[in-house]
Amino acid sequence: MTFSTGLQQLRSPACVLAAGMAFAVGAPSAAQPAGGGAAETFAEHIAPILQRSCQECHRPDSMAPMSLLTYEETRPWARSIKARVESREMPPWFLDKTIGIQEFINDISLSDEEIDAIVRWVDAGAPPGDLSRMPAPLEWPSGDNFRLEVEAGMGPPDTVVRFPPFTMPAVAQDTFFRPFADIDIDEPRWVRAAETKPSGRQGRRIAHHASAYLHQPESADFLEAERGLLAGQAAAAAVLQAARANRSDDPIDTREMFTEWAQGKSGEIYPEDTGKLVRPGSRMEVQIHYHAVGEEITDQLEIGLWFHPRDVAPKYSVSYVSVGTQNNKPLHIPPHTVTVHQGSFTLPAPGILHNFQPHMHYRGSAFSMEAIYPDGRRELLNHADRFSNDWHVSYIYEPDHAPLLPRGTVLQITAWHDNTSANRNNPDPRQWVAYGPRTVDEMAHSNSQIIFITDEDYERMRAERQGRQSQNQN
Repeated sequence: MTFSTGLQQLRSPACVLAAGMAFAVGAPSAAQPAGGGAAETFAEHIAPILQRSCQECHRPDSMAPMSLLTYEETRPWARSIKARVESREMPPWFLDKTIGIQEFINDISLSDEEIDAIVRWVDAGAPPGDLSRMPAPLEWPSGDNFRLEVEAGMGPPDTVVRFPPFTMPAVAQDTFFRPFADIDIDEPRWVRAAETKPSGRQGRRIAHHASAYLHQPESADFLEAERGLLAGQAAAAAVLQAARANRSDDPIDTREMFTEWAQGKSGEIYPEDTGKLVRPGSRMEVQIHYHAVGEEITDQLEIGLWFHPRDVAPKYSVSYVSVGTQNNKPLHIPPHTVTVHQGSFTLPAPGILHNFQPHMHYRGSAFSMEAIYPDGRRELLNHADRFSNDWHVSYIYEPDHAPLLPRGTVLQITAWHDNTSANRNNPDPRQWVAYGPRTVDEMAHSNSQIIFITDEDYERMRAERQGRQSQNQN
């Protein structure tokens, strides 16, 4: 199911450093780690941090401009690493850590202690230490692989949807390519994970984002149940029952949002006992936003799908929900101003919010999501206080901390746009900016996945969480 409202997975790519920021490191200083111990070394202190939070991108055949697998590769970039880490530009994790939920399965952010360790290591001359004590190297995929294959241990996808290639000229206006491709299955299958992948580093240079839509036949019973859910007059269980029944009499072709990718995002793994049902004869449509980079580049987009075993039927379907400003309220940003826009979506059934993923363009500066409960309580779920258009990070909640929301909860987003010269990403603060698909236009929405559940399961899950919280407090 796809919900587009009026007001409008799996670790995120790690630290990419600007290629022009390498400097020679000065002579060793007397800097010592806190507590007066031995100075930090690459082998024992820095390499483990890079493995966890940086090497996903900073390795051969990946998107970053340099590799940080070894000391020899890392040493020339020490000053640049310090500058980017100290300013919290890298690794790309832009949430305010003092507000809202902080438990995520893909958290690559650095602690204050880790940042301090990197700063002291660089100030001490970036010593290598005993390289024989380096942690064992991580296994990374070679070549142009799907990232979920190794990073999530999922192996190759069960099927790959390949779209026709597209060549972007060196100089051109933004282009929106909308090809179709068949999904190669001969029986209904439940998807447990999906990943959209441009063609290697070159493809990622021109592909800003891609929205994939599933075209497939659905029964009239299913569509009626879905309409009832949207109107708040039916339960999520009725929609799932109609989907599983798969009545083939007079099927109706449908189009729904299936998955989304943007720069800085990996694949999507759906929570336990959930998935997305794909039927034989289905097709995938993708809308790819390409932009010119001064060099002619050809890209061929692929979407990898991983299936549940044939004998597994998940209890719930995952639904794409876009909460933001795209349809109802106008999004107007005058020159030389900072603006605030809001949007909302009301849950027609109880649900679990799987992720928080702000989407804006050049002028986007901050973004928050709040839950307004039926009893009037308000909870600020998350706030991205340093949004970057270069990194559309999907912040994926730990299952036991994902917002569990009752029917009637209002999800409200607030988006800040900075159209002044103080915004270093702003291409021209003299321009009026309105809603639109180009990067020089603006958007303001959260690309979220919600698992709608029954009222009974909501009450059971809420009681279980309260019980675990009470045990932890004791």
